[in-house]
Order: sequence, then structure tokens, then C-alpha cells
Amino acid sequence: MVAARALIYQVAVGERPAFYDQCIDSVSSYCKRHGFDHFVQTEPVLRVRPVKSARSANALRLGYLPIYEKECAFSYLDRYARVAVIDADVYVRETAPDLFAGLREEDDFAAVLERDMPLTPKYREKIRKHSEGQFRSLTDVDWHWDEDGAAFYNMGVMVLGQGLREHLHGQTPGEFLRRPEFERFVNGEGHWRWSTDQTLLNWWVKKSGMRTRNLDWKWNALYGAVRDVAPAHFVHFFLSAKLSVVPVGRV
Repeated sequence: MVAARALIYQVAVGERPAFYDQCIDSVSSYCKRHGFDHFVQTEPVLRVRPVKSARSANALRLGYLPIYEKECAFSYLDRYARVAVIDADVYVRETAPDLFAGLREEDDFAAVLERDMPLTPKYREKIRKHSEGQFRSLTDVDWHWDEDGAAFYNMGVMVLGQGLREHLHGQTPGEFLRRPEFERFVNGEGHWRWSTDQTLLNWWVKKSGMRTRNLDWKWNALYGAVRDVAPAHFVHFFLSAKLSVVPVGRV
């Protein structure tokens, strides 16, 4: 039975850059301001690994793929009306409003479409090429292609609703990730060799026909890719592994 309103779930397993602590602290403070529960998973649970790996040795240096630990959050939908999964490299501003306030009860899933962000020309060209490699061969769903590529979600910030449970078909997170149709993504076949859980989830969200909502870009502003992150609520330091601290004064 759903007992609580909202949870924000984060994963920080294995090696992590020093600035992650600052980002996670910003999420913790945000949750306290808005009355959300906050949980940070620091140990692997699912330990998903390829059946027939096409990935690099470095990708499997921990013996499993840590990016798929995020799907542990699915199991919390029996206790919370909403669960937001936020990457550990996302910094939340003190002025950020309630992430869940603008969502409809019927929304199963919500995230930011990457091409909807006010991107720099250089990064916009990058996601065009990324779209071709990741999504062009997946012709069984409609990616709504345009001059900027496929309409895919950046999964650094995603919000899960109660309706998502219908599309899990009673499976645990581990059972879900081991579906036969996902094996190609987990194995890293072809262009998916360097993919995270993002391609798998985008394909599943579209293939399932679940009810989705596109969040405003301010909920997941990609630092270095967005022209100006100043208006953003959440700033995502997705290519900043060498940072020691978040440059708060500049964001």
C-alpha cells in the first residue's frame, strides 16, 4: 500500500568523483525543504552483467554494470506515490521548486527530452550523431525524428508514477533487467557498447506505450551542453568526472 508521497532515489556505488558528495548533499537539503524522503544506495544490489559482453574491460572493472543499479528504485513504487531517480552528479539549487508539483496523476513516467534543451551548436550536432547510433536501428517504435535526431529522454532525472508498475508485470528490478529483449543493450552490442541504461529505458518507455510527460529542461540542465544553466533548477555535471567541487558560483 502506498503510504508516503514522494521519494528521491540516488545511486553512488563503486568509485566516485569527490564532487558527488556535494551534489548528493544538495539533493538531501532539497528533500528536507520539500518534505520528500531521500535514499542513497551505496552498495550494489542487482549486479547486472552482460551474458555475452561486447563491452570494454574497463566497463566491467567492478564485475558488474553499476549504471543498472538505478532500477532498484522501481521496487519503491509499492511505498511511494512518486519516485524520482536523480543521478549522483546532479546539483540542486536552493531555489528549486517542487519537482512533483506539475505532474498529472496519470503520468507513468516523466523526464527531459535531450533535444528540447537550449543546447550549444556543438552539442546539438553530437546528439544528432548519438541518435543515429543508438536509436536508428530500433525501428519498432516511433522516435519522432527531426533535424535534431530522435526524441529521447536524458535519464539523469526521471520521475516514476504508480502507473509504471503495470508495465513491470510484477517483476522485480533484477527480473526486469534480465528480460530477453534487453539482453542486447546490457551486452553492449554494436553502438550500444558504450551505452548506459538510457537506451534500454528509452526503448522500453516507447515500446510499452506508457503515459509520459516531457519535463521542462530546467529540471536537467546538462552543464557544458546547455548554452546557459543560470535559469535551471537542477544542473547535471554529466561530463565532469575530473571536478573536485561543483563550481556553484558559476551555475
